[in-house]
Amino acid sequence: MYIPTANRKLICKALFKDGVLVAKKDYNAPRHPEINVPNLQVIKAMQSLASRGYVKSQFSWQHYYYTITDEGIEYLREYLNIPQEVFPATFKKAPRADPPQFGARPDRESGFRREPGFRREHDDYRRRDQGKEGASDSFRPEFRGGFGRGRPQQQQQQPPQ
Repeated sequence: MYIPTANRKLICKALFKDGVLVAKKDYNAPRHPEINVPNLQVIKAMQSLASRGYVKSQFSWQHYYYTITDEGIEYLREYLNIPQEVFPATFKKAPRADPPQFGARPDRESGFRREPGFRREHDDYRRRDQGKEGASDSFRPEFRGGFGRGRPQQQQQQPPQ
């Protein structure tokens, strides 16, 4: 398929910038959501790069997922005239705030650490009478069978007094 050079360069720049590219399997879509080129041209350009081994292709849930390979980085650097010290965003390491200290436990801002007054706050919900548990002595439950189900409830005869 013929893809204009300007559109092919826009597709390659977007691929090199992020290191990945996603395209919905919609051949009739007028434009790709991220790049201002027809969606069909994006899919076919990526298909061409995948056949040459410059990108790895994955298809899932009606979307094509393309990931650039090391050979693809070299090819796009040459094609787009990008210097050697520039890398795609997926190849850059995120800066760490503090390197972990050897043998030290990380500080937890929330979670399992209990503050000194933790138990006192939650003890308010418990009973004050710890020795007294269960029902009182005068509680005598009666079980007369099912209520509203099964056979009808029989009339109990009162013992003569």
